[in-house]
Amino acid sequence: MGDHEDHELEIVATAADPRRRLDLLVVHLLERAGQPTTRAEVHRWIELGRVRVDGETSRRARSVPVGARLTIRPAPPLCSSAIPDPSVRLDIVHEDEHLLVLNKPAGMVVHPAKGHRTGTLVHGLLAHQHESGPERAAESLPLPSDPRDPDGHLRPGIVHRLDKDTSGLLVVAKTPVVREALKALFATHDIERSYTAIVVGRAVRARYDTLHGRHPQSRTRFTSKLAAGRRGTRRAITTVEPSERLAGATLVRCRLETGRTHQIRVHLAEQAETPILGDRLYGREPADPDLRALAKRLGRQALHASTLGFVHPATQQLVRWQSPLPRDMHDALEQLRAGATRAST
Repeated sequence: MGDHEDHELEIVATAADPRRRLDLLVVHLLERAGQPTTRAEVHRWIELGRVRVDGETSRRARSVPVGARLTIRPAPPLCSSAIPDPSVRLDIVHEDEHLLVLNKPAGMVVHPAKGHRTGTLVHGLLAHQHESGPERAAESLPLPSDPRDPDGHLRPGIVHRLDKDTSGLLVVAKTPVVREALKALFATHDIERSYTAIVVGRAVRARYDTLHGRHPQSRTRFTSKLAAGRRGTRRAITTVEPSERLAGATLVRCRLETGRTHQIRVHLAEQAETPILGDRLYGREPADPDLRALAKRLGRQALHASTLGFVHPATQQLVRWQSPLPRDMHDALEQLRAGATRAST
């Protein structure tokens, strides 16, 4: 809501308005007033007593009669409890008043969690917002927390994540409306996301469509080898396309049709039987000594989120970004290419 938190709106409900539910009516009225917000945010205001019907607080599910006078006092946005940390440097590839896209380096955790209370991407984002200054006030609104998420204050603006040791493109919402629009795009799989990976072995072109869920013997792992009907399982779909044959390895492009935790890593290890080079959780130590040494030098899974594209929620224009391989993966790829060249001569 930006500058509207301190303003009180008085609006009379008409016969043409959707009056069946108070929450839906308030969302409609705010949009008509040029102050769009989300239904989840309106729920929070109603619970706080900041929405009144003819002077009385009310339940969000109640109907509203024609002629009722609504008083709406938007609440300030939920703010993150994380402390801004300017030492967390961000590689921002695009920013406007609605969202930003950045290149996350390997080793950076996206948001605060157990064992990672400082130094996360969220800490850097909060510092970036503070540093923007008055000349960029339109782009410096507080990052929105999802009021439906009990830990939303820990991950404001975050609509998707990358593993700590996965690098690449990530989009962050700057308003509640854009947050909800981006979440809807992810839910309907209307986001273009492709990843570049170096895998051990000879990968083949394939589309993996499996169940996905927590590993029954390990809470840190996920697996595609689950029985149908098991609690917590969801469908996961990954398309794998080999790009280049290397010495004992393959450069592949992976396209996500769903976005489950560790999905690419699980599918490449369990379904393709070509684990990602350097993946200590799902991979195995390569038998080849050169690959083994290369994996050790990498120190992380060779996985990079290289392409991100979607219809911009505010402009309705198709936007798309590509990110080149980071230095560590580029160097590993060059070494593998050199090994392939030696093997062919």
